[in-house]
Amino acid sequence: MTPLVAFAVLIAAVTHASWNAIAHAIKDQLLSFTLISGGGLLIGASGALLVPFPAAAAWPYLLVSAALHVAYMLLLMRSFTLGDFGQMYPIARGTAPLVVTVLAAVFVGERPDRWATAGVTVASAGLVGLALWGIRGSGRRPDWPALLAALATGLAIAAYTTVDGVGVRASGSPLGYIAWLMILEGLAIPACALYRRRGELVAQLKPYAARGLLGAALSVTAYGLVLWAQTRAALAPIAALRESSIIVGAAIGTLFFKERFGAPRIAAAGLMVVGIGLMLHAS
Repeated sequence: MTPLVAFAVLIAAVTHASWNAIAHAIKDQLLSFTLISGGGLLIGASGALLVPFPAAAAWPYLLVSAALHVAYMLLLMRSFTLGDFGQMYPIARGTAPLVVTVLAAVFVGERPDRWATAGVTVASAGLVGLALWGIRGSGRRPDWPALLAALATGLAIAAYTTVDGVGVRASGSPLGYIAWLMILEGLAIPACALYRRRGELVAQLKPYAARGLLGAALSVTAYGLVLWAQTRAALAPIAALRESSIIVGAAIGTLFFKERFGAPRIAAAGLMVVGIGLMLHAS
């Protein structure tokens, strides 16, 4: 992983945490994700007119990835509905890198060296530890439905990350791949919202339109940068580095949701920095 790739993934982490915070702040999660998915669909459709069409070999991956992304968004909606942003987001994102490491080794043949493995492990430990400490420090019993939704979200993230890592390399055009992925995954949730809310949907969307469309632009930017990075470096370190978005999310939670940052999050940030250093040493 070169410094340029690492920088791109870190920018993706900031934009990813930002769109998740926007999604969480809109309390009606169906409206929130309708705007983000629909906005991504519009951006993808516009971009598809300007970029090369993905190669035929990429289409099976595109179709599977679109289904996984829809499942991920439904699970994320459920997580945000059931639990606090400061707990659900770290659990969902923190579980993904270790699973990606295993999937990439089994299905892609990418076996990280000891430095990369150590970096992924240290970074993931910090992120998962942050989430578990948040549950312990809340003084409440664990909310198992919320935790299971967050863990399932993490598995979905790991699955689509691995599929897209292979698909984007086969596409011949990372920009074409992201454009068509946004089109395919952007259809399901707006269609569901239109069915459930019918004639009331447009009026319900209007108050949140600007924020939702901003979230869509940030979402497309974040994942577009990740897909580009996946054509230039191994999947597992990228997955771990991308999840530095959890630290950004913790800062956003402190500034905008009045959540305490505290020593555990500082320790998690420190572990994340150590993990990043180990991953860059591997390159």
